[in-house]
Amino acid sequence: MRRILKLLGLAALATLLIVGAAALWKREEIARLWTVNTLFDEDRIVANFSDMGSAFLTAPLPGRDARALPACDAPLALPEGHADWIAADAVTGLVVLRGGCVAHETYHLGTGAEDRRISWSVAKSALSLLTGTLVADGTVALDDPVTRHAPQLAGSAYDGATLEDVLQMESGVRFDEDYLDPGSDINRMGRTLALGGTLDDFTAAISERDAAPGARWTYVSMDTHVIGMVLRGATGRSIADLMAERVTGPIGIADGAYLTDGAGAAFVLGGLTLRTRDYARLGLLVAQDGTWDGAQVVPAAWIDASTAPTAATADGAWGYGYQWWLAPDARPGEVIGRGVYGQWLYVDRIRDVVVAVNGADRGFRAPDAHADAIRHLRALADAAAG
Repeated sequence: MRRILKLLGLAALATLLIVGAAALWKREEIARLWTVNTLFDEDRIVANFSDMGSAFLTAPLPGRDARALPACDAPLALPEGHADWIAADAVTGLVVLRGGCVAHETYHLGTGAEDRRISWSVAKSALSLLTGTLVADGTVALDDPVTRHAPQLAGSAYDGATLEDVLQMESGVRFDEDYLDPGSDINRMGRTLALGGTLDDFTAAISERDAAPGARWTYVSMDTHVIGMVLRGATGRSIADLMAERVTGPIGIADGAYLTDGAGAAFVLGGLTLRTRDYARLGLLVAQDGTWDGAQVVPAAWIDASTAPTAATADGAWGYGYQWWLAPDARPGEVIGRGVYGQWLYVDRIRDVVVAVNGADRGFRAPDAHADAIRHLRALADAAAG
């Protein structure tokens, strides 16, 4: 009897430990979900965007320290009206480079130079740079069916799409991208991420199309996740390791991170977190035709191809390349990475000027918000170029 009681006691203790562990796991899961549901609240958004690691799982971007970007001899004076724009658009970080030197660097709303700010869809443009290195070495090809490297997508709405189709947002997949609708596909995806689900499974479950692959352009963020699936499948490596090895490490970004899903897959469509000055480094890499300190990090031909408006967007609308934007009235050499809530990476390749902006702009969807932001970014570039 004593032995039976002892065994029962051990079993009860084991049960309590299991229940306690499960409760802790659920508590962390619930805490992440709560953070996601309040991520964009007016009184939390600025701090949240500097501390995404408390809401999501992350993977580091290991790098190496490199020389700091030098300060320009003549600092940039902000053009008239820019202080009002900074306040109105809740700009948190602003870095302007001219010829590879820092002409302006300021931080606002209680943020600082060492904050690693969320990129949102500027991350898509960063992934394009990585993709270019893998196309150049033959690891993947633009005309590869995505199912060649991501067989999990067979039978999904992505079956039949090529790597180039998803780079250009021409998969034809039906997907609701409305960030302000809690029931939209993009917000369901966010909850999947927060609860530790797998985005590969989420993407493979997408079954409806609005058009055949390659037939027309529609902005679908999951297309970028498919690019990530292709690169992971083709190399057998994580995006974080590939990005650190091929892009961010060589240009001196030492300790960025990616948000990840429950399987450790990087949230490539919006989860890159870097310092604002490090986003400026990515822009400088583009401005310098893919070179850094004399080394060709990303092929110049890829920089040219990926920043050309080759996607089938509507006449008079924004142009799109391989995960890069071109304004409707784009200047020669002008290319843009943009993310929701006021994230911008503006590159003037002709004049070697870069403007990196992080923000917490809850009015990013207001009429003419993009046009107004471009006007200010161009004014900064003009002032920097002299």
